[in-house]
Amino acid sequence: MLELEHIAMEYLPGQEILKDVSMELKRGSFHFITGASGTGKSTLLSLLALQYRASKGRIRMFGEDITHLPREQMPRLRRRVGIVLQDYRLLEHLTIAENVALPLKVAGESDQVIADKVKELLEWVGLPEYHNARPAILSGGQKQRAAIARAVVTKPDLLLADEPTGNLDSELALRFMYLFEALNQSGTTVLLATHDEHLISLFNYPVLRLKDGKLV
Repeated sequence: MLELEHIAMEYLPGQEILKDVSMELKRGSFHFITGASGTGKSTLLSLLALQYRASKGRIRMFGEDITHLPREQMPRLRRRVGIVLQDYRLLEHLTIAENVALPLKVAGESDQVIADKVKELLEWVGLPEYHNARPAILSGGQKQRAAIARAVVTKPDLLLADEPTGNLDSELALRFMYLFEALNQSGTTVLLATHDEHLISLFNYPVLRLKDGKLV
């Protein structure tokens, strides 16, 4: 599913955020990745979300080497990846329903399928009354719920979640963990970044730890 070989990532010359990272995620696996702030968790997830290219090393995803994949071929791979980022990335000019529907529109689903799936997800995340609301009126936790709904609405092959429960209370955090588990059991590979050691302790999944940009 996903292989990284000796990956390094730097935004400025000589300042590596990730250093010689090698890892493999099997199809259908579920991993936590943790580490202190600034150790490279968000950078690693952004790299796997195909938002950046690695400075060094080799990446294989979905059975193909994407290290030097032409930019115009990236969208077809991105459509197979669901992403929950800390800054939500909701489009302010769209309603919550329209934000959640975006991946389905890109995938070419019919209007009826989109309407049904969006309604189901908004009810599940506890936001049915915000169907036609704009992101600006939502709290941070509500925006996080909308971002999670958007990330999972297509049942992606790979789900990357960066502190997805960080703005949620403990009860809602567990609810979303069970959603991620259900996705995983249906075949989605999950990589979830969190600094919440208590949350990690509640689930029996492998833990990857980053320290100073290296997996330890």
